[in-house]
Amino acid sequence: MSEAPNPQGRVLIIAGSDSGGGAGIQADIKAVTVLGGYAMTAITAITAQDTTGVHGVWPVDLDAVQKQITACLTDIGADTIKTGMLGTAPLVETVAETLDGLARDTARIVDPVMVATSGDALVDEKAVSAIASLMIPGAALLTPNAPEAEVLTGKAVDGINGQRRAAEALLERGAKGALVKGGHIPGKTVIDVLQTETGEWIFESPRIDTTSTHGTGCTLASACAALLAQGQSMPDAVEGARDYLHEAIEHASGLGKGHGPVAHNWKLLDQES
Repeated sequence: MSEAPNPQGRVLIIAGSDSGGGAGIQADIKAVTVLGGYAMTAITAITAQDTTGVHGVWPVDLDAVQKQITACLTDIGADTIKTGMLGTAPLVETVAETLDGLARDTARIVDPVMVATSGDALVDEKAVSAIASLMIPGAALLTPNAPEAEVLTGKAVDGINGQRRAAEALLERGAKGALVKGGHIPGKTVIDVLQTETGEWIFESPRIDTTSTHGTGCTLASACAALLAQGQSMPDAVEGARDYLHEAIEHASGLGKGHGPVAHNWKLLDQES
């Protein structure tokens, strides 16, 4: 990944809005801000969403998405760009074309949101194909969970060996870095595998027994984007992002009736105590 000569922590987030505040753009903004970055957004969809599920989705017009991205990049600029759920092939194509035209050399952190915690598919086959062909090549970092890695690579991901094989396959398809997460794989320890063009790193942390896991994928990817935007190396950024998320889960207060949000502001709470 080529580093900006003077990193300023600017992160452009391209994703949908979560009205409940636990995932999507809202989680992204919180994570980036708490970790010292500057968050900008291009909202791709509006959702009526809470801890119990998604109750409605209204896609944003593609021209509006393109104009949001253009406005941010041509004025403020970005050190990293983070993408979340891109639900349709035309949306993926619009985002990829706009970024290629305006920010081809800016590091992209791609969270390929495809499979819900329940196992339900969140995007159709055409969108999956578009993500594979347009978003994987050149990505500084992909952050798929195990089910998403299986969809993208066709390889079983049920343990560390599967995670390593999937990461290797994603690099072969043109990604510069792949973090294959292990949160969906049973066990007392959560193991994540990071591979880049220069090496491999294995990260481990104890699994927290909690239902407050809404938005963890969004939060981790945005935390990585924020730290990379401030000039950290890839392994250091991933480690720091994982540590931040672990504490955010630990500090979660159990909001809502379903899968509650993490405590994105735990660092601020610690400062007050």
